[in-house]
Amino acid sequence: MKPRKIPMRMCLGCGEMKPKKDLIRAVKSPEGDISLDFGGKAAGRGAYICRSTECLEKARKARRFEKSFSCKIEESVYEVMMDELGKESQNS
Repeated sequence: MKPRKIPMRMCLGCGEMKPKKDLIRAVKSPEGDISLDFGGKAAGRGAYICRSTECLEKARKARRFEKSFSCKIEESVYEVMMDELGKESQNS
């Protein structure tokens, strides 16, 4: 039997390829709202980030989310994502 292929995704912060299940998906919904999708099933355009605030900060500084989603992202959206990421890392 052939072993299952592990889906790999690139982190927008550090640029490393990692297994999809180790990353968090940021999603731009069809309405244009951007949020973190911890389940990985939300509808919309996705981009992946490590479970660290450092990678989120790197992606923010390099405007990688804006390039990936082809839109301007407000600072308040980044602040909400930082809070969610901080809470998630406390729970694990």
